[in-house]
Amino acid sequence: MSGLVVAAFGRRFLVRASTGELVGCVPRGKRRPYACGDHVFVARTSPGEGVIEAAGPRSTLLLRATAHRQKLIAANATQVAVIAAGEPSMSDELVSRALVAAECQGIGALIVLNKTDLAATAAARERLAPFRSAGYEIIEISARTEVAPLRARLVGKTTALIGQSGMGKSTIVNALVPDADAATQAISRFLDSGRHTTSHTRLYRLDESSSIIDSPGVQEFGLAQLSAADIERSFRELVPFLGHCRFRDCHHRAEPGCAVRAAVESGAVHPRRLDLLHRILDAEAQAT
Repeated sequence: MSGLVVAAFGRRFLVRASTGELVGCVPRGKRRPYACGDHVFVARTSPGEGVIEAAGPRSTLLLRATAHRQKLIAANATQVAVIAAGEPSMSDELVSRALVAAECQGIGALIVLNKTDLAATAAARERLAPFRSAGYEIIEISARTEVAPLRARLVGKTTALIGQSGMGKSTIVNALVPDADAATQAISRFLDSGRHTTSHTRLYRLDESSSIIDSPGVQEFGLAQLSAADIERSFRELVPFLGHCRFRDCHHRAEPGCAVRAAVESGAVHPRRLDLLHRILDAEAQAT
């Protein structure tokens, strides 16, 4: 039977079959190349249990990776919402990394500034200014009181929510999905992972055409699956200037005739964005 992966934890997956039935599944073989949002084919093994035999074609695959490990986040997502806040202090490098992963897959992206009722919001807003100048939409909400501005951007899309721990992502999910806690408990029973209820990825349907995929909070977002050129091209505002430097192997640091640095000096590119590009490239080079 066919179905949709709606939760993933380790080697256990929860599949919503085309009949509406929820089936707890394991993958065939040792590999587990499946993610929330995958359309899969399942062979039933017992009531409520099955084996995933294969997955259908994916339009997108969002993941993070180190040199030795990949973590699949979401399959077939059409949008990424990066959750940020002023408290605790957010990492604009992690925001950049999540946006790079989305850009490389051709997935639309926006930034959600949460906890706008807190005094630290002004500093967070200023820290996000380079992303606004790069063309990213930034939605401001206070999830405890109002999520309507975000809800409006989710209509008709499958949106992967990504953020550091502490950014209020769980509060956002609970505001968007009133029965999220009950769904989490049900999923935990199927996955036999009740002590890890916040550690698995979950897909929640908002309506017939809209879903969110909630992933655990992260402190690191590796991009080992991408080349330096991939990462460069994923800084969307740099694309018009790439390939126009005097030297083909320009690193956009101190080389003469650098078109990217000239764009920074002219104000076309925010200097912090170029700094973030260098930080990411340096970190990924050291990690390999």
